[in-house]
Amino acid sequence: MNNQMSKDTIPVRKGEELNLTVLETFLRENIDSLPAGSLEILQFAAGHSNLTYQLKLGDWEAVLRRPPLGPVAPRAHDMEREYKILSELNPIFPSAPKPYLFSTKHDIVGSPFFLMERKNGLVLDTSFPDGIAVTKDLCRGLSEIMVDKLVELHAIDYKQTGLAEISKPDGFMERQVHGWIGRYERAQTDEIADADSLKTWLLDHIPKKHEATIIHYDFKFNNAMFNEDLTEIVGLFDWEMTTVGDPLADLGAAMSYWNQPDDPDLLIKGLGKAPVTAVHEGFLTRKQFVELYAKKSGRDIANFTFYLTFAYFKLAVIGQQIYYRYKKGQTTDTRFANFNYFVKNLILHAAATAEISITSRLT
Repeated sequence: MNNQMSKDTIPVRKGEELNLTVLETFLRENIDSLPAGSLEILQFAAGHSNLTYQLKLGDWEAVLRRPPLGPVAPRAHDMEREYKILSELNPIFPSAPKPYLFSTKHDIVGSPFFLMERKNGLVLDTSFPDGIAVTKDLCRGLSEIMVDKLVELHAIDYKQTGLAEISKPDGFMERQVHGWIGRYERAQTDEIADADSLKTWLLDHIPKKHEATIIHYDFKFNNAMFNEDLTEIVGLFDWEMTTVGDPLADLGAAMSYWNQPDDPDLLIKGLGKAPVTAVHEGFLTRKQFVELYAKKSGRDIANFTFYLTFAYFKLAVIGQQIYYRYKKGQTTDTRFANFNYFVKNLILHAAATAEISITSRLT
């Protein structure tokens, strides 16, 4: 890879810079056989949570992950946990990047962090790279690859990994619903009329029984990297929320990100430009994706409305936590200035998904 920026990286955003000298000294003291040259740092453009950087020394490359700036929610952005997850998964699920090291030294980048391998390929988010002929067959094929990768992950026997030691599959959905409601209430800024009805509905519809598998819990196109001819996933990123839990919760989370053309406009563009699934013909609809997953995994999806409703609420809470940090001055990233509108529309969309009586109107 040459010295030019790759299409998934940008110059480091103002206020999120790393100390080149300190970091390079740390790398040379802790990683063997690094080549000569000066450390170069770029930042990955995607993502609104953890800060992720590309490091380059000569022909050596790595990725550095650290928590966001400012105070963070309790137990969130646990770099050591994500490092352990990758350490367990990479040998049996190579799409998960290989981790290199974890450090608690705050004087290096200002927080705990870890390093992992730099995978190369194509990440699809709001557009396709130049030169790719986008066809219905291509979009259908990409959809099916995403289904297959999720089915593959859920087929791993978690008891053969160390993830069982850091997870509690029993009572998973009950803890999830109560936990995310609590996070929302702690980060709440605006009054949203349908939020209380939605919270009550979720509490009343928690599934009594469910399977337990390894779940990624942030499975979406811009966390997946494809090979150059878009025929397979070579990298899957952002494992911080991974645990052992209900696979349908993972499917629900994936579908909350999977926009389609008939979604409300603010749902499609709430995080910026419309994602490829809402722009190009041929991508599976959410219904088609879920049905194909059920066929390939053999799982019953009769209660999927609950999981999708909860996923929209969970996404709203994540947005609310980010907006809370922005409103409190804990981050100055202007991308977050209008997240309150995104949160409101997610709450209302979740209520509509559950067919709860909506007292406000989607904008």
